[in-house]
Amino acid sequence: MFNGLSAFPLTPMHESGVDEQAFAHLVENLVAAGVSSIGALGSTGSYAYLSRTERQRVAQLAVEIAGDIPVMVSIGALRTRDVLLLAEDAQKSGVKALLLPPVSYQKLTDDDVYSLYETVSSNISVPLCVYDNPGTTHFEFNDELHGRIAHLPNVRSIKIPGVPHAPDEAKARVDRLRAVIPGHVTIGVSGDAFAATGLNAGCEVWYSVIAGLFPITAKAITDAALAGDAAEASRLSERLQPLWSLFREFGGSYRVIATAAELRQFTTMPSLPLPLRTISGEGRKKIAKVIDELGLT
Repeated sequence: MFNGLSAFPLTPMHESGVDEQAFAHLVENLVAAGVSSIGALGSTGSYAYLSRTERQRVAQLAVEIAGDIPVMVSIGALRTRDVLLLAEDAQKSGVKALLLPPVSYQKLTDDDVYSLYETVSSNISVPLCVYDNPGTTHFEFNDELHGRIAHLPNVRSIKIPGVPHAPDEAKARVDRLRAVIPGHVTIGVSGDAFAATGLNAGCEVWYSVIAGLFPITAKAITDAALAGDAAEASRLSERLQPLWSLFREFGGSYRVIATAAELRQFTTMPSLPLPLRTISGEGRKKIAKVIDELGLT
């Protein structure tokens, strides 16, 4: 479950609800590509903008379409009470794992976050992945806290942000975390531009945004890295520098991927929840040019 390529698809939507047909098509594409797992309702999946009912429906759709490919869904919410309700819904839907970010409005302390994971991990029956994403949650984990949480029941993976660019520094970062967590807990890299470096440094899984739309492209990088061909994984990632540059230019991958999904007609416009909008004008033309020139699939 917590190894290989975990693809995180967009949840296409308009103001009347989730575009179930478009979402189903995205998941079918992931199944056809043979990804290792599917991470529905991640940050790219717009979990924070969906109602409890909508989130349960998306989880059900993902499980139904994924077949034998395991599905993980985010249960992030502001209150622990609501996290537990979302966990119950997700488990009833048949998901194989849960993804938990420490969502907050008020700034959380380390003790707040540990308490959240302690409560949730003791009240679920499927594995839990710790979602370390300071870009969206505005909470920064330290290795000591990761170590404490990793020893809780049902915790099986940690989704870390991008690693340092230099290979030796990336390996040192992964090794420091590995030293404080149990052997049964895997480390997964996110931040797609850093994925090849993270996998080459010892991460077991890539929690990937681009794989949600272009799984074959992402799978080639993953397969090379996990087969021990670090040079090929790095080469394939380096080829995508124009895409990584777009992520930096537009403040992250979310709007870029949603715009790309519209351009490739995986979704219709609008595909993001208002007030969020996809990229228009010259930026949109730039994205179209990059994804066509790179031949992303």
